Amino acid sequence: MADMAEKLRNIALIGHGGSGKTTLAEVLLYNAGVTKRLGSVDEGNAVMDFEPEELKRRSSISSSFHQFEWKKTQVNLIDTPGDQNFFSDTRMCMQAADAALLVIDAIDGVKVQSEQAWEFAEEFGLPVMIYINKVDRERADFYKAFEDAQNIFEPKPIRLQLPIGKEDEFKGVVDLLTMKAVTFADGKASVGDIPADMQETAESEREALVENIAEADDELVEKYLEGEDLSPEELYKALRQGIRNRTFAPVLCGAAARQIAVDPLYELFVEAAPSPQDRGSKTGYEPGTENEITRSPDPAEPFSGLAFKTIADPYSGRLTVFKIFSGSISGDGTFYNPNRDAKEKYSQLLRLVGKEQKQIGEAGPGDIVAIAKLKETKTGDTLCDTNNRILFKAAKPLSGVVSYAIVPKSQGDEDKIFSSLAKLMEEDSALTLERNDETRETVLTGMGQVHIETIVERLKRKYGVEVTLTVPKVPYKETIKKSISVQGRHKKQSGGHGQFGDCWVQFEPLPKGTGFEFEDKIVGGVIPKTYIPAVEKGIFEAAQKGVMAGYPCIDFKAILYDGSYHSVDSSEMAFKIAGSLAFKKAAEQAEPTLLEPIMEVEVTTPEDFMGDVMGDLNGRRGRVLGMEGKGKNQIVRANVPMAEVLSYAPDLRSMTGGRGIFTMKFSHYDEVPAQLQQKIIDAAKSEEE
Repeated sequence: MADMAEKLRNIALIGHGGSGKTTLAEVLLYNAGVTKRLGSVDEGNAVMDFEPEELKRRSSISSSFHQFEWKKTQVNLIDTPGDQNFFSDTRMCMQAADAALLVIDAIDGVKVQSEQAWEFAEEFGLPVMIYINKVDRERADFYKAFEDAQNIFEPKPIRLQLPIGKEDEFKGVVDLLTMKAVTFADGKASVGDIPADMQETAESEREALVENIAEADDELVEKYLEGEDLSPEELYKALRQGIRNRTFAPVLCGAAARQIAVDPLYELFVEAAPSPQDRGSKTGYEPGTENEITRSPDPAEPFSGLAFKTIADPYSGRLTVFKIFSGSISGDGTFYNPNRDAKEKYSQLLRLVGKEQKQIGEAGPGDIVAIAKLKETKTGDTLCDTNNRILFKAAKPLSGVVSYAIVPKSQGDEDKIFSSLAKLMEEDSALTLERNDETRETVLTGMGQVHIETIVERLKRKYGVEVTLTVPKVPYKETIKKSISVQGRHKKQSGGHGQFGDCWVQFEPLPKGTGFEFEDKIVGGVIPKTYIPAVEKGIFEAAQKGVMAGYPCIDFKAILYDGSYHSVDSSEMAFKIAGSLAFKKAAEQAEPTLLEPIMEVEVTTPEDFMGDVMGDLNGRRGRVLGMEGKGKNQIVRANVPMAEVLSYAPDLRSMTGGRGIFTMKFSHYDEVPAQLQQKIIDAAKSEEE
């Protein structure tokens, strides 16, 4: 099994939506003899895209897995989504890869999503190879796409091939390592001499390539500088080293849909991409401490792995997909989950092959496998040997940027919504669902409008629950702007025991974000100690419904400093009412004002759209905090009121032709401009009525 890890390659296919990753995966599987017919995304029969929502949209919305064998080496393909809406899944699944193949569309070049996927690879220290696809299409420009990549990406991309022919005349590639032409007809390759008109270009490109590759090996650099010829074997050895050390990223090109120049990828994966053994040890921690522990990809080590994906399978129940980092695991047994402090029993070990699962007897380091019906384990959890515990830090899901209030179409479906969405959230960790007590709404947050729409479709298809989406209400708050002293006095006489509570309270504004503070300055027992908490409770409860528009009042201090009581008629209830009366009186007189949530928004946009994005943010009452350049893109950070960005995702998409992306998180509360306050108050009052 030690040898097995050496004969294993885990490759994530990454890149922007529509670049052809799934089509490429289909061709790789078909040409390796794994599938009997060539699946097509457009025809809806691809083995890697099988969810009804994927077939409808003709694009991947969830990572899928398959494998093929080449030269006695098993290559596991992880086909990841390229759409921003499903990018959290891409990031989580890249944790299981040992290398990534970035697929770039030769027409569009490098898009924002390509850059983001590259950043994920950087985050996980993954070597990256590049495939410039669709070189046969109209307006395709291999050289421009390569230049794009060169200007943006580090480590630097280096060309291993040149295309023979342009657009629909593209028929093959010049291999700069062997200096041979490889042409394709009906998916079959034939090797020949480099076309005469390309000879000169090929020689100068070969020179540049040798120079780049030699950089990965000091001995080769010396040999090269002394004018000695380098053999293809020496170059391949240095190429392998350079890829694995992230010194450079090799670039190949082709047309996957027409099966032109896909074959060289097999060689690249097997000969140059790292195995789990090449990637070395994985560092984790002793559970409950910060003590570091390492596990090497050796079957003799204790078992350890990371659950990086959960699939809600209608037949097998919940499937937990994990990568084994060390040790081995048999077809049934028990292991420990340190995140949940739980032992998990299982009775079947599965390998994912497209939408199906294949039962296997054992698995070792580097393997990607699945187990059904684990009781406790969730995405991001560590699995390990019960007697040799370790905890790995997993990547966090990306934060959602679009929220909708979700309401069932049928009355009585509320509980069903929560239980069904809970199952979908196990599968999709980028989703969050919360009940907002202030607005009394159930709010679903995701990565974008398409993400939320897809979830609604799945909710109906898998669990028969139909829902309506509405724009969520903004959770405004209220506060006071000046200090004031008031008396809260409650006196009621109605035969028998009366009610009496009397308090003097000083109300003061507090700095933003402080919340509510209460101070007891009663001396000499003018109010007995037992009644003081009741005054505080009365003020706090009354503050949950402010005097302007009924929103909670925050950021103020109440100082109880005087009052009186009646030995018979006073009670906790009477002092609670006195406290609430004091608050209402003070809130009306202490210059009440409305506060709105302010979001910190970070927009990444190509430079061409910078002016539009900035103008739009200003129009949304945004305050720009800073800007920085990153490749061809600009990143703008701004504080923008939540009310102005509830529908920002579709607006940014249309403003930037789908190339702008953003993240958003709550920052703080700030005062609503005076000219807008009345409008919000009127809307709140009419809703109350």
